[in-house]
Amino acid sequence: MNLSYWEYKTWFQNIDYAIIGSGIVGLSCALSLRERHPNAKIVVFERGTLPNGASTKNAGFACFGSLSEIIEDLKTHSEDEVVELVKKRVRGLELLRKNLGDKKIDFQRHGGYELFTLEDENLYENCLSKLPYINNLLKKTIFNENDVFSIKNNTFSFKKVQKTLIFNRFEGQLDTGKMMQALIQKCINKGVFIVNSFRIESFLSKNDQIVMNFEQFGEISTKKLCIATNGFANQLINTQDLKPARAQVLITKPIKNLHIKGTFHLDRGYYYFRNIDDRILLGGGRNLDIIGETTTSLELTSLIQNRLEDLLRTTIIPNIPFEVEQRWSGIMGVGSQKKPIVKKIEDNVYCGVRLGGMGVAIGSLVGSELATIAQT
Repeated sequence: MNLSYWEYKTWFQNIDYAIIGSGIVGLSCALSLRERHPNAKIVVFERGTLPNGASTKNAGFACFGSLSEIIEDLKTHSEDEVVELVKKRVRGLELLRKNLGDKKIDFQRHGGYELFTLEDENLYENCLSKLPYINNLLKKTIFNENDVFSIKNNTFSFKKVQKTLIFNRFEGQLDTGKMMQALIQKCINKGVFIVNSFRIESFLSKNDQIVMNFEQFGEISTKKLCIATNGFANQLINTQDLKPARAQVLITKPIKNLHIKGTFHLDRGYYYFRNIDDRILLGGGRNLDIIGETTTSLELTSLIQNRLEDLLRTTIIPNIPFEVEQRWSGIMGVGSQKKPIVKKIEDNVYCGVRLGGMGVAIGSLVGSELATIAQT
């Protein structure tokens, strides 16, 4: 497709910063760059009609890790590394709320709960035994002597789970659509260009410029390039220890007298659900087929969708009839390490990827860090 003189001149000529990916990281990077460079030309390129990864497809959990997730991370990370991960997630959520305001993203803090199935008794007992240790670790370093986790009775009528739940009073939730719309609108108000349906195929350095080659649109140049495509990043750059991870989700039709309030985690965070608009939004199940879910395909599978429905029927809302209204999936970026990759790829090319399924929590901070290194 050939661009007109006006299109090229207005949107694509003399670009100072090009950002690939219009999710939380990409848009946060654009806003951070705008604060530093009021007169720079900043263009965000998005391959999809809407952000194509996970930013508009996540469950809207404003969380920093369940107790079992943190305990699991301590098996492969040091104490200092785990504390730093949680600290970054907390800071990222604070930055997101500061940038957009709680009202615009419908942020609510009802707390988060972790459930354990009857088959998970060993995991349950291990979490109970280590709860004081994790509380002590976090309150000394992050939460100013406040305990994060406590034990609550199961007052939600969940079935086939252990008799008590683990409660995180600092966990919150938000409206993913409102959050992304607020980010997009703020970028537009700040003079950031956002163009959709621009799929980049490659880039190369040429005459102090980065020349990007786009499917259908050909070559467009920029002074600096920031890659914020998370799970899709290896389609453009060779980043070690980064794999795509598909997360499948469903949502029910409205359910009368739905008394579930808060955010909920099950099976070390592999399943998660919440009440949104009197519906149950439930996602997860990647652990049923780790290899198959290591993909950038947005297709759904009967294995995981059937398991999600079974959890609704037997555990979450037993004896309550429901109908599934929508199903979808999103693509995360994961690796053996949880720390995001924010680094220089080559001269004038930088990336902020591998958010580990914590994009809502950490995306704003990663975007800010990406903007910072792009100025070096």
